[in-house]
Amino acid sequence: MSFKTIMCVVGMKVGDNDLKSAIDLCAENNAHLSVLVISFASPPPIGDYASTISDAWLEERQQDVQQLEKRTAKINMLLNEAGISASISSEYAEFVWAAGEIGRHARYTDLIFIGPEVLKSEELKSKVLEGALFESGRPILIAPSGTTLTLTPKHVLLAWDSRVESARAAREALDMLIKAEDVHVTLVDPDTSTTMNGPEPGADVGAYLAHHGVKIIVDRLPSGGNPVADVLNQHAVDIAADLIVMGGYGHSRLRERVFGGVTKSMIDAPKFPILMAR
Repeated sequence: MSFKTIMCVVGMKVGDNDLKSAIDLCAENNAHLSVLVISFASPPPIGDYASTISDAWLEERQQDVQQLEKRTAKINMLLNEAGISASISSEYAEFVWAAGEIGRHARYTDLIFIGPEVLKSEELKSKVLEGALFESGRPILIAPSGTTLTLTPKHVLLAWDSRVESARAAREALDMLIKAEDVHVTLVDPDTSTTMNGPEPGADVGAYLAHHGVKIIVDRLPSGGNPVADVLNQHAVDIAADLIVMGGYGHSRLRERVFGGVTKSMIDAPKFPILMAR
């Protein structure tokens, strides 16, 4: 699908570089930019001294709200100066509910942009990723530092494992895949069972994409005992990929958090722009 509305989440303790990248991305693609400025509320006091510090806590929250209003006003001025179609909203959210608030706003956009500044902020990163991937039903675009960001990549690596999440990612990225010079459908240690990849891994998704005019190359790679994320990243280097397209969190959320997984490895240390959907 085409991306006509792109969302960027801005925190209180990050700079404006992610926002400026999102502005450039929207300007290049004639897209609307939806900005959410979010501040995490100070947790309420607990214990024996809660009553004595409640006034200080309320005052702190009031100051937080004032700072959020100032930050929102500053960003609004930046958007006006950028001369693009844009809208801005703000949320003073309890930390435990922040992901839900981010997801609620993201449902009315086509793509959530996550840049280097958010990736460096563990607190903001965790809530943006959780809200975007689990609460919005929308894909995310991860842009690590030092990479060239584009919605018209020439060389794409599509990580494929025949699961619902990878199918969703392929569908969300279809417009980009059609316009790319080549798309490498990449399977690592493919499961050849009939319930997974079948006897010719990649043939089914290759046919589907070919019907849309996508110029595909099917790459079946052995892991050799190496982490799948490392294999994907190295292959992206080998094919000079501009973008990796992949599904996110194919296993249960709890299992991914406890044991890790390809998704977590790719997010924790992204080396290429990644379009991810779930």
